Amino acid sequence: MLSFGVTILPDPPYTRLIELTALAERQGFDYGWTYDSHVLWQDSTPLLALLARATTRMKLGQMVANPATRDPTLLASMYATLHDISDGRMVMGVGRGDSAVRSIGRAPMTVAAFERALRMVKPLMNGEEVDWNDTPLQLKWVRPELPEIAMHVAGYGPKTLAVAGRVGDGVIIQLADPDIIAWIMDTARTAAAEAGRDPAALKCIVSAPSIIADDLAEAREQVRWFPAMVSNHVQDLVDRYGGDGSVVPRALTDYLAARTFYDYAEHSRVGARHGAFVADEICDRFCVLGNARQASAKLRELEAIGVDQFNIYLMAHRQEETLEAYGRDILPAFSRVAP
Repeated sequence: MLSFGVTILPDPPYTRLIELTALAERQGFDYGWTYDSHVLWQDSTPLLALLARATTRMKLGQMVANPATRDPTLLASMYATLHDISDGRMVMGVGRGDSAVRSIGRAPMTVAAFERALRMVKPLMNGEEVDWNDTPLQLKWVRPELPEIAMHVAGYGPKTLAVAGRVGDGVIIQLADPDIIAWIMDTARTAAAEAGRDPAALKCIVSAPSIIADDLAEAREQVRWFPAMVSNHVQDLVDRYGGDGSVVPRALTDYLAARTFYDYAEHSRVGARHGAFVADEICDRFCVLGNARQASAKLRELEAIGVDQFNIYLMAHRQEETLEAYGRDILPAFSRVAP
């Protein structure tokens, strides 16, 4: 059954994030997410503590954190602390680092370093003893009665997806194209099976903008920034594997042919100039657009292929209207019970 989340930027004033997240909870959303890019926006860690106090039911987390800008032990302790403050409502989204590291002149973590960090972070933040840098560590203050903090891994390439399959509880996919989602989940679940894990237990979290409106042309203009953002990740894959479809499907790579540049000063911003190359067809494939009936039909398609959570990237105009449209016209037809 499909659950619903929303991702809201930690833009100043910080009260806006809190107001919109609280509204989302009242509308029936199960998850409240925010970005973790400490130079482009405000640091979202203290804001999550405020969100925990402003909500009562939603699970909360970053879409996504990384173990590069923070020491991995700090990341684990941070989430364990927030889990205590929220009384057991934290969930971790984690990646190798994109805007958070690129905007400060660094590259994303290597896949090997990323996997090593995650193998330590997951048990440490949940109170288990780990060995790190030849030193035994344990957060002995973790409350054992709280539920385990789940860790969902973001990625597109086969190596990072294999890490998700081997150590993650789920996969975060930043696009809503069913064919690409199926390839991503097959790749991660194959790695899970090879590692002796249950591939069916791996959750699928899809994150993408959604505009509920009859005017598709206007909706597409609001979301062109998103496939452009995705292209920044996919370009790394094309540089590594090529674009012939032998490793990464061409459904994910072909649209990059028209890409010319990416400006992190306009990262995740409506109207970003670097999104001008994105065709209408890509907007429709990667996002959930249209009136409530059309959006519900696509969400049913995502549910049918095994998506567990649809997470709205709320970087668009009329944010309250979007949340209220979902609460009124879409969520009642879907289960609201978060897995």
